Amino acid sequence: MSESSVEAVRAAASAAGANGSWRRATGIAGAAIGVVAAGAAAGVAIERLTVGRGMRRRARLALDSTGPYGALRGTPGKAYADDGTLLYYEVDDVDPDAVPALGPRRRRLFGRKAPAPVTVVFSHGYCLSQDSWHFQRAALRGVVRTVHWDQRSHGRSARGEAQLRDGSPVSIDQLGRDLKAVLDAAVPEGPIVLVGHSMGGMTVMALADQSPELIRDRVVAVALVGTSSGRLGEVNFGLPVAGVNAVRRVLPGVLKALGTQAALVEKGRRATADLFAGVIKRYSFASRDVDPAVVRFAERMLESTPIDVVAEFYPAFNDHDKTAALAHFRDIPVLVLAGVKDLVTPSEHSEAIADELPDAELVLVPDAGHLVMLEHPEAVTDRLADLLTRVGAVPAGATVGGYGSTRGTAQPG
Repeated sequence: MSESSVEAVRAAASAAGANGSWRRATGIAGAAIGVVAAGAAAGVAIERLTVGRGMRRRARLALDSTGPYGALRGTPGKAYADDGTLLYYEVDDVDPDAVPALGPRRRRLFGRKAPAPVTVVFSHGYCLSQDSWHFQRAALRGVVRTVHWDQRSHGRSARGEAQLRDGSPVSIDQLGRDLKAVLDAAVPEGPIVLVGHSMGGMTVMALADQSPELIRDRVVAVALVGTSSGRLGEVNFGLPVAGVNAVRRVLPGVLKALGTQAALVEKGRRATADLFAGVIKRYSFASRDVDPAVVRFAERMLESTPIDVVAEFYPAFNDHDKTAALAHFRDIPVLVLAGVKDLVTPSEHSEAIADELPDAELVLVPDAGHLVMLEHPEAVTDRLADLLTRVGAVPAGATVGGYGSTRGTAQPG
């Protein structure tokens, strides 16, 4: 273990008031890094990391008994990345009884009497899964063809072959190629709408950088939610300058060290899950009254990401710079949406994207954090439905149904 890694582990133990073994320190640090997967950063004072046990119990009960979040399933499919990694996706097809007949506007947009159905492809964020789009998936179900996929090493997709073979870190460019493989398998023809949250938005940008002809010929709209085109190394996660600098200095070494002790770290993460529930909530949500069952749903996605996967992906974000690739979206409708209180990919990054795309619709959601599509699903679904209606993906007059607290109706654009 490097000297910086040792110092970071010691710091984690000290922050917890521990003077015990490396084993306990690694467990605590592992739990902290698990939270970083959702956008949290090390160095937050311990008293801000705790939540009442009663609240945790109620959240678990609410989810287990009445919260079917993440339970939606579609027709499964498999794609293979250029390094052989198996990528899992699901398709929700159009229900003919759910939409009216295609009108002249739809035929005019795509130049055919019976155009291939528009497919909306959702890409999720770091340490999440396709289930993070639960509310939007439920609302659009049957109205438009959708594809939801798990990024490599996430959800039901396989661990990255290149990472298993030689320990290679993951790049955003690799994720762009992965998305292309999914499109080739799941959407071989017809118009496409690309939707990406956080890392998923970066994946969409990488695809545009690599395959501008695909964007030009087949992509009819793009939605970028809580994401960034670059300069993520400047994000302060709401921490003091000194804390941010310390985190940036030691975090890569800590991640690398913890990734080599995955079994031990996972045990520590499980043991300290309650302790760090407050951090997950702080860096994922901004509303005080967010449904505890939704919070627990987010925790489960984050906790399911192995620490070695967290370590493999982390370096990609500092290297990410796809500002130039945004130019490929200038001739199509674009929705840029973010939570005003997002501490992970601050809304200023969405504003910077909108500056590059002056015709894009910029929506900043008040009282919303990084997981805005779970925290304020109605707002996200409403703007997404409007985008889909404008490009003919949702026939004029089709109703976008509700699920849980999600309600919205697509109106003619």
